[in-house]
Amino acid sequence: MKVKYFYQQLASHFSVIIIAFLILSLLFSHFVEQFVYDNKTEELASYGQSILKDIEQDQRNSRFILRSYGDVLEGRDIQYSLFNEKSAIIYSTGLKTPLIELNEEEWRALQSGKAITVKQEFKRFEQAVTFVLLPYFHRNEFVGGILLTSPLKGSREIISQMNGYLIYTTIIALVIALLISGLLSTVNGRRIKRLQSATANVAHGDYSIRIPTSTIDEIGELGRDFNKMVEKLEASAAEIESLENRRRQFMADVSHELRTPLTTIRGIIEGLRNDMISESEKERGLQLASSETMRLIRLVNENLDYEKIRSNQVTLVKQHIQLKELLEVIQDQLEETAAERDDQIVVDVAEEVSVFADYDRITQVLLNITKNSIQFTEHGTISLRGLMQENSTVIEIEDTGIGMDPEEIEKIWSRFYKAIDSRTTNPYGEFGLGLSIVKQLVTLHGGTITVESEKGKGTKFRIELPDQEPLLE
Repeated sequence: MKVKYFYQQLASHFSVIIIAFLILSLLFSHFVEQFVYDNKTEELASYGQSILKDIEQDQRNSRFILRSYGDVLEGRDIQYSLFNEKSAIIYSTGLKTPLIELNEEEWRALQSGKAITVKQEFKRFEQAVTFVLLPYFHRNEFVGGILLTSPLKGSREIISQMNGYLIYTTIIALVIALLISGLLSTVNGRRIKRLQSATANVAHGDYSIRIPTSTIDEIGELGRDFNKMVEKLEASAAEIESLENRRRQFMADVSHELRTPLTTIRGIIEGLRNDMISESEKERGLQLASSETMRLIRLVNENLDYEKIRSNQVTLVKQHIQLKELLEVIQDQLEETAAERDDQIVVDVAEEVSVFADYDRITQVLLNITKNSIQFTEHGTISLRGLMQENSTVIEIEDTGIGMDPEEIEKIWSRFYKAIDSRTTNPYGEFGLGLSIVKQLVTLHGGTITVESEKGKGTKFRIELPDQEPLLE
């Protein structure tokens, strides 16, 4: 069964108020009743002691004293009776019975000099009364006592009046609670409905929805968390869409890259099979087929390499490597490729500079970045520099090529990303995986890689690697 939030709020407020006032009424009634009864017994005990004291001081006029007190106490609706040591009544202003009915325990307490007070009594008298029994001693000898009684009618009227006030207060509080609860329930109900509607929109793929937030209560904080969640979902959706677009572009590029060498290889094979290629051209055709085959192998290897690195299946064998020697190897391997674009590779590093890394993987990183620089540089210079810092080695690869915009720098590390001008026959970077692999390998070494670039003025890659293994805590 569905119960609206409005009615839940009303029920909870009413329940709390009713229970609170019931408990308060019981406690207050008990307190007032106890207070009235205590005052009444103190009053009766005070009158009883005065009567006994006056009688003790003036035995001859005891009758006159008793009548005088009777006239005074009658106006206060108090009656009293004197009785002897055998509980026989010797003077009374109200009781018609000849004896005072006391049980053995009460009688022994009275004879020992203790006063007896009873707040309610229904059996011995015709109505509910408060009575007090005081012992009377003459020359240290028990000779009787005095009984004072007062009806409970006036006390109960006071208690009933107080309960009436409590009932009126409860009704007023319930009305106020109804108004406040209704207002709060309506406001919070609308806020919850707004949140529910926004959730439904998100479920249908609308990540632009936002709801008002506040810090005054949990619903406001929930709205703030909801907005944060939607922002992350929106960013994730944009990233997924971007990745999917790059994946589709990558598949199109791969298809193009595969189709071209496969078509070339197939044409050469068909030409050789049907003797359509002359003897003088066979060697050239086989060389072209071999070159295209290596190109396909590189494509497959780059994908496999990326997945191995990403899944931490690569084991690094780190050692201290002389950086100048390593950079000169890069220079020698790529000198011919750079010359094709009229580029010059310059090495600038001191003899004593070393790098702590896996030789094959750091070579792969440097080859990848340097070839990428050659790819986007024409009639320029690629500088390979190295220097030692405290606890680290810095390698810089800077070119004077076409450069990049700031927004493009953020994209170059993404898998499948390829700049528009990068579709060349360059062996590395042509499939959009080269720089992504570079970043993974540098991170695997515990290092960092950053890029500085300006459109039309060139690009600088900066790699910083620690010169030793980090200490395990």
